[in-house]
Amino acid sequence: MPDDVTGASLYVQVHLKSRHNFQNMAVTSDLLTIGQLAERCGLATSALRFYEAKGLIKAERDAGGRRRFVRSTLRRVAFIQAGQRVGLSLEEVRKALALLPDGRTPNRSDWILLSRTWRGQLDARIHDLERLRDELTGCIGCGCLSLQRCRLYNPNDGAATLGRGARYLFDEGASKVVRQAEAARRRRDRPP
Repeated sequence: MPDDVTGASLYVQVHLKSRHNFQNMAVTSDLLTIGQLAERCGLATSALRFYEAKGLIKAERDAGGRRRFVRSTLRRVAFIQAGQRVGLSLEEVRKALALLPDGRTPNRSDWILLSRTWRGQLDARIHDLERLRDELTGCIGCGCLSLQRCRLYNPNDGAATLGRGARYLFDEGASKVVRQAEAARRRRDRPP
């Protein structure tokens, strides 16, 4: 071997023998601790553990047994929060999420499909909220009889025969039924 090595090149050959498939594994930086997930989505860690126990979200465990959530869990939690915000129960949200393929976060087409299943329910709730907004200043058939209108729309608290609560808010035909019953009672009680 010559003493003069100027101009010589060093070549390194690397032979990696690992044949593991890492395509489906999350990159470590894409895993969130339960605290990081809670901070980002604005929920308590206990709520996230509850969601996990109910099968709404899934966590991986690290070597120490600590929960690690894939970053896409943020979207799943947002989906759960959106459902709750519009008045859906966790069971309704869970059933919707169960329609998705295992381990996949809802995408745009999933949102469209899932929102169609809730559309009728949401429309009914919107209708109820609009009625509440528009009719709360009038008689709602709750039985208080404190407004002057109550004596006209709910004479003698006839709405009580239809059930508990504010009957006129929850049943559009209730006021008509009560007024018809009151008219029939007057006809019966009228002297011949």
